[in-house]
Amino acid sequence: MQPFTTLTGIAAPLPLANVDTDMIIPARFLKTIARTGLGKSAFANMRYAPDGSEKPDFVLNQEPYRKAEILIAFENFGCGSSREHAPWALLDFGIRCVIAPDFADIFHNNCFKNGILPVRLPHAVCEKLMEDAKLGGNARLTVDLARQVVIRPDGEEISFNVDPLRKHLLLNGLDDIGQTMEHASAIDAFETRKRAAQPWMFGTGTTL
Repeated sequence: MQPFTTLTGIAAPLPLANVDTDMIIPARFLKTIARTGLGKSAFANMRYAPDGSEKPDFVLNQEPYRKAEILIAFENFGCGSSREHAPWALLDFGIRCVIAPDFADIFHNNCFKNGILPVRLPHAVCEKLMEDAKLGGNARLTVDLARQVVIRPDGEEISFNVDPLRKHLLLNGLDDIGQTMEHASAIDAFETRKRAAQPWMFGTGTTL
């Protein structure tokens, strides 16, 4: 998993509440178990007309937001079904950070497991950041996870909270498997002791 340290990028304003996972990645795209290739289908019903053409009024179809790495929305982002494809689609599009007043719990957890930083900030602050984002590519936001601040284009720093363990995992690019492998030496030592004490469990003992 790619570490998340400091991100400076284009932010796309999505002034909507209750953006559910079916809006993020419609159910018809859930046939794959691959984490790549879903970016083109992110927000498909909002991005494309029935004939497959782009809807020019949707923010991610506009410049410079086609290259957005930060998404700003309103309350209850990621609600609905617990599909992990939702953060996969955002990440494959290029989104590494979502800023909103709050998130659905399962989506929030899935973001951390896939290298996306969900940042909770008050509604009024999200409105300010959306106004910044509307200025386009010359008004990039910076998200500094180590210092736990969002830096506006004018230099104002806005603090946010994040769970210390999840912060550690993101900073070091550790998913669930990577977190387990941090304890590889202890696991190996346990297996060595277990193999010596109960060799039959490993197929090396005496058979009758």
